[in-house]
Amino acid sequence: MKIVTFNINDINKRLGNLLDYLRTAKPDAVCLQELKAADDAFPKVAIERAGYGAAWRGQKTWNGVAILARGAEPIVTRNALPGDDDDAQARYIEAAVNGVLITSLYAPNGNPQPGPKFTYKLAWMDRLIAHAASLYSAGAPVVLAGDFNVVPTDRDIYPTRSYDEDALLQPQSRARFARLIDQGWCDAVRALHPDAPMYSYWSYLRNRWPRDAGLRIDHLLLSEEAARRLAAAGVDRAVRGTENASDHAPVWIELRDTARRSRVGGSRAVRSAAVSASRRAPPQAKRGVKAAPRPLLVIDGDSFAHRAYHALPKNIRRKGDRPAGAILGFANLLLRLYREEQPRAVLVGWDTYEEPTYRHEAYAAYQSGREFDDDIIEQLAVLPDFVAACGFANAKRAGYEADDFLAAAVAREERRGGRVLVASGDRDTFQLASAQTTILYPVRGGGVERIGPAEVRARYGVDPVQVPDFIALRGDPSDKLPGAPGVGAGGAAALLRQYGSLEAVLKAGRFAKLADELRLYRSIATMNRKAPLPRLADRNPTWAAAAALARRWQLQQLASRLDGLAPQ
Repeated sequence: MKIVTFNINDINKRLGNLLDYLRTAKPDAVCLQELKAADDAFPKVAIERAGYGAAWRGQKTWNGVAILARGAEPIVTRNALPGDDDDAQARYIEAAVNGVLITSLYAPNGNPQPGPKFTYKLAWMDRLIAHAASLYSAGAPVVLAGDFNVVPTDRDIYPTRSYDEDALLQPQSRARFARLIDQGWCDAVRALHPDAPMYSYWSYLRNRWPRDAGLRIDHLLLSEEAARRLAAAGVDRAVRGTENASDHAPVWIELRDTARRSRVGGSRAVRSAAVSASRRAPPQAKRGVKAAPRPLLVIDGDSFAHRAYHALPKNIRRKGDRPAGAILGFANLLLRLYREEQPRAVLVGWDTYEEPTYRHEAYAAYQSGREFDDDIIEQLAVLPDFVAACGFANAKRAGYEADDFLAAAVAREERRGGRVLVASGDRDTFQLASAQTTILYPVRGGGVERIGPAEVRARYGVDPVQVPDFIALRGDPSDKLPGAPGVGAGGAAALLRQYGSLEAVLKAGRFAKLADELRLYRSIATMNRKAPLPRLADRNPTWAAAAALARRWQLQQLASRLDGLAPQ
């Protein structure tokens, strides 16, 4: 994951420079400062066309900050630095991107000093230190990125005495930066380049860029969890030398991906191409060609709520100091899928944790040992309210799992000749793939991979209809299904290619002593296409009602985003 901090010094004046940089460097997250643009003047459309979602807090004159995310929407957790409710300067925004909490901060310059501007600078940095301590203690990967307007040491500035009275070099400023480092934050660029200058700012005055008379004031500070993933860091100096350039250069880091990626199903290039294709919006109908009917979108609510809960910091809270990370993450997914797919209706399926399903009753070990935090259970209880407020349908009933509602919705929609998109992180849903149904399977970076019958065959070596038989033979550790001893994925696929089905394998005399158990595993892995469903008529979203609910929960950023979607 590549994260960049870049003081753009007027985003609209240098929009072309920024778009060129996004196209060539392809960062996953970009923290911008000094937008010099009000909220309504932010170039949202141009940024989105470049493939980036954006969150910003604009302001005229010298301030304004933003966070961009490639192929995703940043999940905003704060749009102001806490500690002074009267501070109206737009200098801080904080959002989660791909499971990392990232800030874009623009610390006050503080000149001239001494004076009120320097006093404000020191007070602002004290507030940053207090908030940074709480972020660090959360135990999540956090990146404090931005223009700190501090030259930490004399080696971070070219040899000169001209800055001796500047606020950026004063002992008070440097002491506060040192207090941040003392909390445990890793200065990423300095950690990997202890001796190089690594300047990030060159004033337009006195020929300082051609003379390389630079300062290092743009920093990326990493929490312990993020620092463990640090792979590379640098400064894209060449950007400073382009026409119409900002007086800053982008500073970047690369974080390793901690999740191991499956090698099943083709080369990295093929998988990358699939991910890239999945991020593109559905093609518009050509003139004179009848547009395809809008699909039904069905979502595994528990799958994505759990993913959001574990990906986002636990200090994201709503009214009453109640947890909100899973709510924000799920809402982000829901809004993105609706925007990209434009479905005719949306159904979200949910598990019921209070009552056992027929699978638990048939096999006592099914999903045994699973324990969930109280915070995720609480958010799962209220997420259906959010779905309903958006104007979408929920499906939840004792004795059934979310997968069953997905399968039933697919069966109903295919009978009426419609198309279905099934969004789920559970590979069991691959059994639903068909000419009419595509699985939207989440991948790293916030995108989805589109899984059809060909992709199922490439991954597993079997057809979608054979997936329950495949699971029965291979086993499923997450559901505590042991499978047939010594078979594994390759063996299961080979048997099904040879015999066609689990039943044919058993009739051939294979696994005679395990026949009943394997049939049971297959029935557990098979989704119930007869689960009860609500009516799934075409529906337009009710974004205003969802915004009102988010506002009652005191999730103001989510509310503002929903307000922007609501018809005026």
